[in-house]
Amino acid sequence: MSKNNISFILHKPQLSENIGACARAIKNFNFKKLILINPKPIFPNDKILATSVGAKDIINQSKKYDTLEQSLSKIDIVIATSARFRNKNIKHINLEDLKKINFKKKIGFLFGSEASGLSNDEISYANYTLQIPTNPDFKSLNLSHSLIIIAQYLASIIK
Repeated sequence: MSKNNISFILHKPQLSENIGACARAIKNFNFKKLILINPKPIFPNDKILATSVGAKDIINQSKKYDTLEQSLSKIDIVIATSARFRNKNIKHINLEDLKKINFKKKIGFLFGSEASGLSNDEISYANYTLQIPTNPDFKSLNLSHSLIIIAQYLASIIK
């Protein structure tokens, strides 16, 4: 298994601070690949670089795409994150189920925008949807917090 096969994909991120914090989270757990799709702020910018702290290399090496389709062209398995399960045609998994994923393949974890998450159409590109267990009455997680939870869990199972 290789951490080099894992990409964290931010679809239409809206806040510079969240992009920088995501880069920092990626580096905290020794991952390397950040992909951005149609970010709202100018990328990169001073706020992104400032909030990435020591992870400027992650920002500088990141890939930026205009469309979801383009960003997924080299990904074998897409795991979309969502606070709610909507698409019955896609297998829903939890964090424990990640142990069964073949990390020899190229894996992309797809995160939606801060305001609205992922649409049903965007989720339709995924092989799986992943829900982070939270308070059922309040499932709203910050983008970078969602990413860091998944990154930490992956780091604990990928040696």
